[in-house]
Order: sequence, then C-alpha cells, then structure tokens
Amino acid sequence: MNAALKAKNDEFYTLLTDIEKEMRYYRKHFKGKTVLCNCDDPFESNFFKYFVLNFNRLGLKKLIATCYHTSPIVGQQLQYRYDKDGQMSFLFGDELDEKYSEKHPYKAVVTKVYDTSGDGGIDMLDVAELFKSGENELTELEGDGDFRSQECLHLLDESDIVVTNPPFSLFREYVAVMMEHKKHFIIIGNSNAITYKEVFPLIMQNRLWLGVTRSGTGSMWFRIMDDFPEKSGQKIENGIRYQTIGNSAWFTNLDVKKRHEELILVKRYSPENYPSYTNYDAIEVSKVADIPCDYSGMMGVPITFLGKYNPDQFEILGLSSTMAKPIDECVEPDAEYIKGGPRFYVKEGHKKYKRCYDRIVIRNKHPEPPKEVK
Repeated sequence: MNAALKAKNDEFYTLLTDIEKEMRYYRKHFKGKTVLCNCDDPFESNFFKYFVLNFNRLGLKKLIATCYHTSPIVGQQLQYRYDKDGQMSFLFGDELDEKYSEKHPYKAVVTKVYDTSGDGGIDMLDVAELFKSGENELTELEGDGDFRSQECLHLLDESDIVVTNPPFSLFREYVAVMMEHKKHFIIIGNSNAITYKEVFPLIMQNRLWLGVTRSGTGSMWFRIMDDFPEKSGQKIENGIRYQTIGNSAWFTNLDVKKRHEELILVKRYSPENYPSYTNYDAIEVSKVADIPCDYSGMMGVPITFLGKYNPDQFEILGLSSTMAKPIDECVEPDAEYIKGGPRFYVKEGHKKYKRCYDRIVIRNKHPEPPKEVK
C-alpha cells in the first residue's frame, strides 16, 4: 500500500463480501436515507451493487454513484453512447462491445428497484432495465468525476450517508470534505491514517472512529488491475487479480451498538509488569489484552486499541508522537537508545532505553479499586 501511495496507484476495489460484513451493523441508519457512493463506477463497483440490490430491504430513499474519468474498469460491465438525437443508450452483460473505448465519467441515480423480468428475484439485469426505461437516471457528468468537483459536491450535499473506498492517497482530503459538509460516512482507509494529524484529533473528539469488522488487523482482499505491479500477497481467481492488504480499516462516524461493548479486563497493575516511560508520565501496556483493570492513571497502548475502543469505558488523551518529551533531555548524556521521531522510551538496563512503537495514551474512566494488600 505504501508503494501504491507513492505511485498514486489507488485502484483497489473492495470485495462484496467485505462490504456485506460491515454494512449489516448499520442497517437501521439507512432507512429513508440517500446514500452516495462518490468514488465508485456505477455497475462496476461492489458498493453500488450492494446498495442497489438491497435498496428495498434497507428502505433507501435514493442511491447515487459517481466515478473518476481515469478509472480503468469503466466500460467492463456497462457501456453507453449517444445517438444522433442525443439520447443515451447503453449495453450491458452479453451485449458489451469489446472495442468500446469511451472513458467518460457518469452518475447513476436510483429511486426504485423492482423485478422487471418477472422471475421472482432482483439482479443487475433488472437494474439495467430500469435505467433503459428511464425509471432511474443514468447521465454523463460534466467534469471528471472528482469528489472535490462542484457537481460532485452538490451530490454530496444532497446525500445523507456516504459509503465508499476513497483513493488512498487522498484520504486526508476526503475526510476533510466529509467533515466540512457534515456528512455521515463509512469508508475504507489505511489504518496508519489513525496517526495523521488531520485524523487523530477527530478520533479524540469522538467525531470519527473505526468500524466493526476491519480495524487494521488480519487481511483484506481487494481486486486490482492487470497492470498492477506483481508483489507478494496476490492471487488470481477466475482470471481476476487480487491483492491482500493487512492494514486496511473501516472508518465511520455512524454509531453502532457494538462500539459500546465493554472491553473485559483481567490483568491487575503492578510496577514490575507495567514499567513507566522515561520521557512521559504514563505506563507501558504492550498488548491491548494486558490493560490493567485497576489502574487509574495514564497508559500507553498500541494503536490496535482503537479496534476495541469503547468511549463509555475509556478516554483517549493523545499520541506518543505529540506527547513524548525529547529523550535526550530525560536520560544520561552517555545513555544508549535508538534515535528517531518523538516516541515513548522505557528503561531496559543500565543506561539503556528501549524505544516503543507508536502509542495511544488512554485513561480508564471506571477503574476497579485495587486489591487490599494483606
């Protein structure tokens, strides 16, 4: 993903199964709402497919999808053209033209979905037929489809909830636009975005948090294009290439019940097991499972803690990268330690100090009373 960021290669396409797993926690939020997928090729994107095929079950009011003009998958499942009278027509499924080369961005606006074929079910053929009949709207965009363009911002203002996988390289800007327009959203990003100076304050203020099924641990598969560089963590199934990315995560500002589940704490504090930092007044907790249940002071925990964060149980106070004092001001002149950006250090021997990974500083709002010493 880091290489993709440097190369501005943002074409990672989310699998339908991953979308289904996460969206099931937000169903109550969608009823009567307008959903916007503003980084998604209509008919190509699995976000669009999920919402259009579940349009009635979710009780949506409207679904809107737009895409970039540079998207490499435009025209693989739907192709459109204009006749001499300026009327749009399009090809779908078996009708696709192999020589099709149009790459103009367009928007899809869905307000109704029903069984047009009478076969008892709803699929993408029914959806295509509703566009052909004009009951739903398919129109070409005036600009390039960038989510920051004025026409796309107008669509954003029309929507209630945004759900998509925005370009990795534009994540900061994307979140800023969502906040500026005061939108609810469910999006995918690199879990390292937690530490961005534009993102972490939103987490501290409980204006943004991690989703349910993906919080930066394990693996998540994405569809990639044929010209994507070959590297480890790839596979090919039915002629389609996939890349696994272990540090991807869902980000949202829609509250769900699971976010308020209490993290069960079983460990108790002792100075021997929880060393204090040399350059900050807090204790080191190297694993989320080791958070002591009876400690009332400040603790440094791994960033994976956010996948278990319950705002009713804990308070987030900051990041080690902004709270740590310069280590050279806190140790002996001839001390041994690994140099680098601001981090917490713990003493591990005579004049030796260990540099910790990034830490989130937290406090337990309701610590258990410590056990009495007999």
